[in-house]
Amino acid sequence: MGEIDLAVLVSHLVMFLVVLLLAVSVHEAGHAWMSMKYGDDTAFMLGRVTLNPVAHTDPIGTLLIPILAFTFGAVGGALATVPLIGWGKPTPVNPRNWTNYKQANVMVSIAGIGANIIVATIGFIIFKTLLETGAIHGGNANSGLIQPLVIFLNYLIMLNVSLAVFNLLPFPPLDGSKVLSTFMPDSFQPIFDMLEQFGFIILLLLVYMGVIGLIIRPFYRLVQFLLFTPWF
Repeated sequence: MGEIDLAVLVSHLVMFLVVLLLAVSVHEAGHAWMSMKYGDDTAFMLGRVTLNPVAHTDPIGTLLIPILAFTFGAVGGALATVPLIGWGKPTPVNPRNWTNYKQANVMVSIAGIGANIIVATIGFIIFKTLLETGAIHGGNANSGLIQPLVIFLNYLIMLNVSLAVFNLLPFPPLDGSKVLSTFMPDSFQPIFDMLEQFGFIILLLLVYMGVIGLIIRPFYRLVQFLLFTPWF
């Protein structure tokens, strides 16, 4: 385990948390907004159709666990095996209020994923434009005010891509499972009910085993390739 620069660690952690709070808020607000569009105002009445992170932050899932995991990852060694996971406060919805249940279930489920993709795309366009115009290059990427901008944009893209891909997985309680359940026969419902009881434990095991990383890593590589390969 090498020496840790506390100032660098804290600065990276602050930017990481800022982006994480934004990504989680956008994701949950997307669910709340889409549910409202389909006739359910439950989340709206509870103040969840907002980008204010206070409305979506779970003290354990959005703050404590990500901070510990990020810090342990920076320290290295055995502590680095702690998975970098996190979640926001679940968005309350009442499916009975939806005007079109099946369509609404799909749209509300993917709304958070879509919101993360939009934010990642905006970050990508900004970063790519700065790279293509030469505003950011190898000579200044690690110095001055450019360095924190590079770190911030990198976190903005990668965290939102991670959340989008992660939530597409068909494991309860992730959004992908809700989409899948919409199109599966009713005879499969008992299976989904069983998975919901153990879904979080299954996800933790997949994270520790590195399966989630294997799924997300190709998307990272694709984004990095598109970002740093000159287009013009």
